[in-house]
Amino acid sequence: MQSHGVEVLDLDNALCKEMMAEYISQNPALWDRFLAELNPDLLKPSLPSISIRHYLLPGDVGYITYLHAVLYAPLQGWDYTFDSYVAIPLAQFAMQHSPQERIWIMEKEGRIVGCAAIIKFSENAAQLRWLLLHPALRSQGWGRKLVEEALAFSRDAGYSSVFLWTVITLPAAAGLYRSVGFKETEKVTHELWGRRVTEVKYEMELKNGQTY
Repeated sequence: MQSHGVEVLDLDNALCKEMMAEYISQNPALWDRFLAELNPDLLKPSLPSISIRHYLLPGDVGYITYLHAVLYAPLQGWDYTFDSYVAIPLAQFAMQHSPQERIWIMEKEGRIVGCAAIIKFSENAAQLRWLLLHPALRSQGWGRKLVEEALAFSRDAGYSSVFLWTVITLPAAAGLYRSVGFKETEKVTHELWGRRVTEVKYEMELKNGQTY
């Protein structure tokens, strides 16, 4: 067939498809060069996009609880009571609609792969809760992005401080918190979730858009 007077392959024709496949198999480097010169993006792997939303959908409370349970509990040796520790306050958050509270839900290919939330503890203090990131997305800056967005929201919402609780057996998370300005202020060891757990409290003062 011809296009603008030039003979071209009809890729809907079975014989043409066979000829094209044979040419590519015999000249892979030349074909790759042709594609690169035609459109470099054609040689780049397509990466699923990450999206973040700030609202809950049906099933989110249960699925976020499930993610916490399967990603944390087995590694830490915690029992089923950890589920209720996540689920009960998360359900309470879902029932409230405060302009001083927000959730960040990360999705990849339609599935939740991360989250974080700011909840109101008092008029001046916010709490960072439910920070979670799927292992496949760690060490890529997504956890820092969630924390930094949560801190920016807290400033805009008028809070003067933010705090969080974590456990001593999550050193990577502690490193992230310290790197953005949180300071350890309290440590408590007690029986919790079927084990002896050491919880650590981190706090940050917020003033004039700065962290202290």
